[in-house]
Amino acid sequence: MITLCRPNRVWIVLAALGVLLMTCKKDDEEEEVVPNPPSTGVVFDLTQVPYDKLSDYRFFTGTMNQLVPNERVLPYEPITPLFSDYAHKSRFVWMPAGVSATYAGDDNLLTFPDGAVLIKNFYYDQVLPNNDRKILETRLLIKRDGAWIFADYIWNDEQTEAYFDLNGSYKAVTWIHDDGTEKSVDFRIPSDVECYTCHKSNGQNMPIGPKPQNLNKIYSYVDGEMNQLAKWQAVGYLSGEIPTAITSTVDWTDTDQSLELRVRSYLDANCSYCHRDEGHCYYRPLRLEFNETGNPDMLGVCETPQEYINSTLTHIIARGNTNRSVMFFRMNTTEQQYRMPLMGRTLIHEEAVSLMQEYITGLSPLCN
Repeated sequence: MITLCRPNRVWIVLAALGVLLMTCKKDDEEEEVVPNPPSTGVVFDLTQVPYDKLSDYRFFTGTMNQLVPNERVLPYEPITPLFSDYAHKSRFVWMPAGVSATYAGDDNLLTFPDGAVLIKNFYYDQVLPNNDRKILETRLLIKRDGAWIFADYIWNDEQTEAYFDLNGSYKAVTWIHDDGTEKSVDFRIPSDVECYTCHKSNGQNMPIGPKPQNLNKIYSYVDGEMNQLAKWQAVGYLSGEIPTAITSTVDWTDTDQSLELRVRSYLDANCSYCHRDEGHCYYRPLRLEFNETGNPDMLGVCETPQEYINSTLTHIIARGNTNRSVMFFRMNTTEQQYRMPLMGRTLIHEEAVSLMQEYITGLSPLCN
């Protein structure tokens, strides 16, 4: 007689428990190994910056040399920009969540919080021989412990990466200019000492451009046009009371504006960072900030120059006569000992020289 084996009830119970335990363990393991989605935003540790490479910050998405801003990286543009040997520029601002800048006056720099970063890219279009875009450098100003630090990133020839370097260098560029002519420049990438020369204020590093008077304009964002100051407020980068009316510079190329305002705006952007109370040329009588140049004396009109160049140049600005005007001479030369600004320009800004010629020749009466 053959007896069929019957399963032991204990083994049945143990097997059931094993299946249950294996199921629970599998569920637990799945919860542990599924990672959080990786962050695609800016990477920024204030204790670790400046990073070695520009890509480490993730300020830009996709192919980096397209300069497409990442989330919370906001483009901005001054009404009248600084001339830098015809280089194009794209500017951005980024701030950590929960902090913002505040208004401190129409003609004063916004009060930025720690962690704020100002980003400025320098590039040329239609660069020969391939008629393509070439980015030369990306300059950062970073607010840390209440002070601003410089970080400059030099782009490689492949345009795939930019590397931290504050030693200063030159980049030879030949390009087809907007007017169809061929131009060349040995573009100067500044050292940290040169950066400090232009950016110093009362012995501290400071930004130059982001003042309400320079930002109060409409900008075309990817989601539509908006006043820049209003946009900064909307994204949380600007808080507190902001005046409804702001005395602002004008676009120096806008011929619908008065000639005087265009000249004053150009000089504010290109000269006032040195010619002001706390600037590099504070010992000179000129004060070329927009809020100062409503007074012709601050522009040097009919004022005797402190520095002798030659007997022909009798005034800083000689009404009606560019040949006697030191300012016109300095703007219209590439000689290093005479040209102005001292740094950031090796070519003559021909359009600005024409503007200044029109302005000076239209002044009257003649100086004594």
